[in-house]
Amino acid sequence: MDPHRIPAEFPAPTFRGTQEQALADIRDAFDAGNDVVLVRAPTGSGKSLLARAIMGASATVEETAPNEATGAYYTTPQVSQIDDVERDDLLDDFAVIRGKSNYDCVLPGEHDTPVTRAPCARQQGFDCSIKHRCPYFSDRAIASGNRYAAMTLAYFMRTAGSEVFRKRDVVVIDEAHGLAEWAEMYATIELSPERVPVWDEVGVPDVTADTRGDEDVLDRTARFVETLRGVTERAKDELVGRPELSREEVARRDRLQELRSELGWFLEDYRDPDSPTTWVVDQPDGDGSPIAIKPLDPARYLTHTVWERGNRFALLSATILSKEAFCRGVGLDPSNVALVDVEHTFPLENRPLYDVTQGPMTYEHRDETVPKIARLIVRLMANHPDEKGLIHAHSYDIAGRLAERLGEFGVAARVRRHDRSNRDAELEAWKASADPDVFVSVKMEEALDLRDDLCRWQVVCKAPYRNTNDSRVARRLADDQWAWYHRTALRTVIQACGRVVRAPDDYGATYLADDSLLDLFDRAATDTPPWFRDQIDAMTTPTLPEFDPAAALGGIDAEPSGPGRAGRGREGRRDRSMSTGGSGSDAGSRSEPSSSSGGGGNTSGGNRKRSGTDTDPKKNHPLSDVWGDG
Repeated sequence: MDPHRIPAEFPAPTFRGTQEQALADIRDAFDAGNDVVLVRAPTGSGKSLLARAIMGASATVEETAPNEATGAYYTTPQVSQIDDVERDDLLDDFAVIRGKSNYDCVLPGEHDTPVTRAPCARQQGFDCSIKHRCPYFSDRAIASGNRYAAMTLAYFMRTAGSEVFRKRDVVVIDEAHGLAEWAEMYATIELSPERVPVWDEVGVPDVTADTRGDEDVLDRTARFVETLRGVTERAKDELVGRPELSREEVARRDRLQELRSELGWFLEDYRDPDSPTTWVVDQPDGDGSPIAIKPLDPARYLTHTVWERGNRFALLSATILSKEAFCRGVGLDPSNVALVDVEHTFPLENRPLYDVTQGPMTYEHRDETVPKIARLIVRLMANHPDEKGLIHAHSYDIAGRLAERLGEFGVAARVRRHDRSNRDAELEAWKASADPDVFVSVKMEEALDLRDDLCRWQVVCKAPYRNTNDSRVARRLADDQWAWYHRTALRTVIQACGRVVRAPDDYGATYLADDSLLDLFDRAATDTPPWFRDQIDAMTTPTLPEFDPAAALGGIDAEPSGPGRAGRGREGRRDRSMSTGGSGSDAGSRSEPSSSSGGGGNTSGGNRKRSGTDTDPKKNHPLSDVWGDG
């Protein structure tokens, strides 16, 4: 890597804001000998352009010996970020590669068949006459040979050890703030009827029952995993030996192979006395029920899948809040890591925070507070009659409750919502609409660009604390890691606040409805970036219109009506569903203990790439548009 090339490799014709200074600081950080540079760059800094400039400093083939790494990888956990990169004309020298399941076969009669289920996957010895035209293998060949390859973090991790995607000189990870948590989720082994094809062929014990003798939970889990791995191996071998498989059998074979690898990795790590990984096991329903085996510390996993993939690394995010804590969580030595802060250039008055807190949103207080927040939303709709709004509901339970109340208040005509099955479609429909609709969302705090009139106001309904029923969270809190607990929640709030203000001349209001958010700001004060502390310090309580459903609908020239249906119909102006049904609820769980209160598809046309909503059983995984090979 030649750091001195970084400023000259900036792909835009001119610099914006503090980009020129940021590139000089990044250059100096690498030039000082640091192998890893953390770039803390607020929303609107042009992180993808900074990434391209850093990648331009990577070694070329002409500059190195044949056995030395050259070129650069760009990777991010967010599929939407890869979509944005692919559409950006300033990044047209990036070669984008996606997971195999995102491409369709081009053989006659197979145009609706993903490459993972094509004849080459179904038949032994199949010799494809047009493999050179296969969209997946074509993109893979281009990306592997191109100086700059772009892919999701999931695909990047899954191709570790690949002969196709070998080590490169520079690796840039965008939206890197949650790398430790993403690695934990990615490495979690889920054993359930949906994830284990041989589930009915093994007896699933209660591995988390009270300890018997000297055998603890991990010992019992490892013993069961050993048995399951043997059954999986035999089932896989039986399918592999067949000359031809159906599409369903191909899916079963691939999942068995993947499961065998997952189980083997757990057993290897568990038996390694020098492994730094701490494993926890969840099985809340006892005998015969699903088991989740989770790594608490992903350091070893990241070593193989990330840190051994490059010589130098740039990790970009607006919310790497603590250098030391971040390095500790991902297995980096802070002494070899530099932190570069990029100044926020958006005027403070364009990104205001407003205190409209209605009470605590802990589970035990939710019945009382949710109706108050619903009434608040009606008042905010009246305050923004001609502007789109976004509601960060935090969970499907809260989203359902809010939707039901808003329907009772008669403002259904201006409200949209989604469930897990239509998330992307409903989001795109809301963004495309010219109406000032309010979108009740779940887990959309990140990787969502709502610039200008796409959204002018938003509500954060709940402090986004991690669920304490998750064994990893409980284990950390038992170890008194409260700073981590508050830091991860603050990170999500800061990410959410960045959805509606995307440029220096853009503006948008963020309303905070949960009392616990104010407590969070106090508890995480030492980890708060200065530019966000400025927003907190400038926070005021606004004067809002009185509760008036008719005023809330004034911008769409509609009258209040009884409970309706949220979700636009195909015919007519409105056909909405505001039912509390859908595909999930967090009822019975809580997001923070009482002591702490005061996770889009591809856009390419034709049959070349699939939409990203594949039949893969992990399609809803927060990291992944891929669960296949490289």
